[in-house]
Amino acid sequence: MEKITINIGKTESNYAANVEGLDGFVCTAPTLEELKKEVVEGINFHIEGLRNHSCSVPEVFQGAYELEYKWSVEGLMWYYNHVITRSALAKLTGINERQLGHYAMGKSKPRPEQIKKIEAALHQLGKELLAVSL
Repeated sequence: MEKITINIGKTESNYAANVEGLDGFVCTAPTLEELKKEVVEGINFHIEGLRNHSCSVPEVFQGAYELEYKWSVEGLMWYYNHVITRSALAKLTGINERQLGHYAMGKSKPRPEQIKKIEAALHQLGKELLAVSL
């Protein structure tokens, strides 16, 4: 089954998504749940429109596929801002809290090495939480 990457970011007040492989496809919604619904409906609408206009449909969309969501650092930090504080994320990643604030506000974009640090720290936290028994 093919995987389709959906890039999730944020606008000033919404989540935004674009679909790799569908040029020009962008949608926004106020919640992540609504965004995911819009993405599915939008892909179907977009593909139907291509077919109705006798345009070629990208090969990946001609068979079975699954959606894989990929966050921007800014979008992820916005989504989890009430769950993981910048202070906590700084402790997990070793990245300065102020710098994390710049990423969260979109004032600067993290270098690839910083993105990997954030991702690795969150994955490690997830592993630790999965090992918890109460």
